[in-house]
Amino acid sequence: MDRVSPRIRFEAMNLTPVLRPSPSPLDGEGASRSEGGEVTTAEGAHALILLRVNEKTSNGGNAMNWKLLWLFVGCAVVLTQCAGCSPEEKAIKAYSLAIRLDSTNAKAYNNRGIAYHNLEQYQRAIEDYNQAIGLDPTYAGVYYYRGTAYNHLGQYQRAIEDFNQAIGLDPDYAFAYTNRGIAYDALDRHQRAIEDFDQAIGLDPDFAFAYNNRGFVNMNLGHYQRALEDLNQAIRLDSNFAFAYNNRGSAYYHLGQYRRAMADYDQALRLDPDNALAYNNRGRNYSKQGQFQRAIEDYNQAVRLDPDKGDAYYYRGNSYDELGLREKARQDWRKACELGHQPACEMEE
Repeated sequence: MDRVSPRIRFEAMNLTPVLRPSPSPLDGEGASRSEGGEVTTAEGAHALILLRVNEKTSNGGNAMNWKLLWLFVGCAVVLTQCAGCSPEEKAIKAYSLAIRLDSTNAKAYNNRGIAYHNLEQYQRAIEDYNQAIGLDPTYAGVYYYRGTAYNHLGQYQRAIEDFNQAIGLDPDYAFAYTNRGIAYDALDRHQRAIEDFDQAIGLDPDFAFAYNNRGFVNMNLGHYQRALEDLNQAIRLDSNFAFAYNNRGSAYYHLGQYRRAMADYDQALRLDPDNALAYNNRGRNYSKQGQFQRAIEDYNQAVRLDPDKGDAYYYRGNSYDELGLREKARQDWRKACELGHQPACEMEE
C-alpha cells in the first residue's frame, strides 16, 4: 500500500492500493464504467450531453438550441483535437462541459472527480465528490471514491467514515470493505483489517486484491504460512499481479527461502519494471546472500524510481559499508535520515 498510505513495516513492502473498481474507470482500451453507470471518459461525457440534447428536443424544445449544440460540439472538439491530452484530461474537459449543461447531475461530478483522482489531484477530486453527494446522498459509489481519496491523503478515519456510508448503502460492496481494511491497517487495527478482507472475500471469492492485502497483513503479524496461502491464491486468480509476487517474495524472504524469494521478485519486475518496492526488496535479498554489488544496482533502481525512498538509501548504505566504501555509506545514511528513516539516523551515533 506504499502509494496509498501505511508507511513501511518491512522493507517497504506495503499493501497494493485498491482504489478503483475493476476495470478501472479511465484505464485500458475502450470505455469502462464507473460505479454509477456513466462512462468515465470524454466519450462518456459526450454521450451524456447527447442524451440531454435529445431529452430537450423530445420534450418540445427547440432543435436549434444553440447553447446545447455548442456544448455538444465543444465536447466533440475535446475528443478529436486534444491530441496531447491524457484520457483523464479529456474526461475533465468533457465532464466540465456536461456539468455546464446540467449542474444537477451527480454522476457527472463523480466521474470528473474520478478523473482528478487518477491524476492524483485528490483535493480536487474530493471537491467533486462533495458536490455529487450533495446532489445525491444515496449514491454509494461516491462515498467509496471519496474514501479512497482520503486514504491517499492519509486521513484514514475520514476514509473509514466514508466506507461505512458506502457499505451502509450497499452491504455487498466488496471494494469498500477492502479499502476500509487498508485504512484500518494504516491505523494499526490489524484484526479489523483482516475482518474486512475476510468480508470482501466472502462477497467475492475471486477477489485477488483482497487475498493480497490479507496476506500482507498476516505477513506483518508474523503469520508467514497464512500469508503464503493468501498470496498464492491472489496469484492463482491473477497471474499478472506484480504486487502479489513482490509480497510473496517477501514472505519467502522471512522464511529464509531466498531462491524462491528471488524468483518472485524477478517475476514482479518482469511484470512491472517500474516497481521500486520490488527492486528494493530484491536488493535486500541479494544483500542477505552477500551479493552486495548486485544489491547496490537494485537500490540504485529503487532510488531512481522513488527518490524519496529512505529505506533504499539506508540499505544501499549498508551494502557500501560491507564493501568498505564508508564515505558512500555515510552519504546514504545521511540522506535516509533526512527522509525520516530512523535506523539510518542511528548509524553514526
